[in-house]
Amino acid sequence: MRFAALSLVVALLMTGCAREETPDTTDAADAAKDSDRAATVLRPTFSEERLHDHIRILASDEFEGRAPSTPGEEKTLAYLVKQFGEIGLEPGNGDSYLQPVPLVSIQADTDMVLEIKGDGTDIKLAGRDDMTAWTKRVTDATSIEDSEVVFVGYGVVAPEYGWNDYEGLDVEGHTVIILVNDPGYATQNPELFTGNEMTYYGRWTYKYAEAARQGAAGAFIVHETAPASYPWGVVAANYGRPRFDLVTEDKNFSRVPVEGWITHEAAQEVFSAAGLHYETEKEKAASADFKPVPLGLTASIAVQNTLKESVSQNVVGVLRGSERPDETIVFTAHWDHLGKNDELDGDTIYNGAVDNASGTAALIELARAFAELPERPKRSIVFLAVTAEEQGLLGSRHYANNPTESLPKMVATLNMDSANVYGETNDVQVIGWNFSELQDYVDEAAAIQDRITVQEPTPEAGYYYRSDHFNFAKVGVPSLYAEGGDDLKNGGKEAGRAAAKDYRANRYHKPADEYDESWDLSGMTQDMELDFLIANKLANEDTFPNWRETSEFRAIRDASRANMQ
Repeated sequence: MRFAALSLVVALLMTGCAREETPDTTDAADAAKDSDRAATVLRPTFSEERLHDHIRILASDEFEGRAPSTPGEEKTLAYLVKQFGEIGLEPGNGDSYLQPVPLVSIQADTDMVLEIKGDGTDIKLAGRDDMTAWTKRVTDATSIEDSEVVFVGYGVVAPEYGWNDYEGLDVEGHTVIILVNDPGYATQNPELFTGNEMTYYGRWTYKYAEAARQGAAGAFIVHETAPASYPWGVVAANYGRPRFDLVTEDKNFSRVPVEGWITHEAAQEVFSAAGLHYETEKEKAASADFKPVPLGLTASIAVQNTLKESVSQNVVGVLRGSERPDETIVFTAHWDHLGKNDELDGDTIYNGAVDNASGTAALIELARAFAELPERPKRSIVFLAVTAEEQGLLGSRHYANNPTESLPKMVATLNMDSANVYGETNDVQVIGWNFSELQDYVDEAAAIQDRITVQEPTPEAGYYYRSDHFNFAKVGVPSLYAEGGDDLKNGGKEAGRAAAKDYRANRYHKPADEYDESWDLSGMTQDMELDFLIANKLANEDTFPNWRETSEFRAIRDASRANMQ
């Protein structure tokens, strides 16, 4: 690995800005005298040949789509452990590179009906067409019977926004009906939550978790295409398919017994049976004055399951810091994909070349870059390849809940998922724009590269909450997800958007996501350099970036850091 010193970047550290200068002897001397205002930045040269090799191998048919708990996993783990060992990383879980992740597959029988009853009312909502239902509890069967139905608006308890949709009503044993997304999106009011941009409170995963905290017996979210960002067909396609989760000590009995979705039309029918107009009640729910509304109806449903437990593995390697080894920066990438489906005609293997053999390759080569530095960073750097991302971010959730390093001393995480294989870009797209002080770091690193930072184009879709960094955010660790944007240096925005659209339509989560030797990985190395610049700066500072004041994760981080001190 070769490292070229940036010719002296005058880093305005207090403002997070930087400019590149052509140095002469005088400039260099002046910069050396004022270390607070100047920094020499190492810029690694990554081997595109090695990146091609990693992706080609990991996405080969031999690895069978890298599904957890399959022979494809065994081959993937062996490859990653070999790479980490040769690079010189220490095992990250005691004397092992592997961290076991207990998984369970829960497949609900499709022969179920959600029955809503009241005075003169008996509505039967059919599976797939009107509703979907499941349980994350590790049990052969679960049910709710004659459970009182309550409309709880957006199902949000957000003290930082002065919002509590459950205020004044105990929903223990009740079935709650919840709106998708959050009030900011519904009103498009930039002063309400974060306006059009989805917060964590808008994610369906949060809504089920909050319903469980409130003691609900059933939780059904009303599907609407625009606020959900996908049509009902996406929800219906998962009906009756295996759902994966972690196996907790209580066998997930802290979860709501029955979770699910109902269609917009079904919700309108249920509200009408309660003597209410759905759209009117939905409008009321967008106000902080909203109070939960008992519908005077009951819900009943029985769920039968087929269970299969297994153990998968995260892969953890560490480069120990020279001065503060207990403080860490964590790189994450998921190694898993969708495996194979022998029922398909033709190609049966989901090779997952872009998603996420590419991110895994980047993780390996970033580890090599840091390991080959002439001097080790002051803080430790963890390289974490997680399992079961495709099953619901499970490997990263297990690590965040069972970290091998101190959470309060975890400085930041940087996530890599589906690298740019189309060439260099003029922009850096930040998913989770300005969520934390890490925004300042990415702005500075992008400026060093003569790139600009831009917000993701669809913040209302909540993509920040759909990749592995999110599980670290949930436990308070500032987490960055940034990647090359769509303004390609060769072809501009039109070419970039066309490439992204083509991938989404023809290869994403399809067997066609295969390695292509013609890929231009210069954009991938450009993004890797960006991550290197950010992590290297963090690894040699003594600061701990925090979330912005309005963030839903700020209080968690503050409490975590207070406990450390």
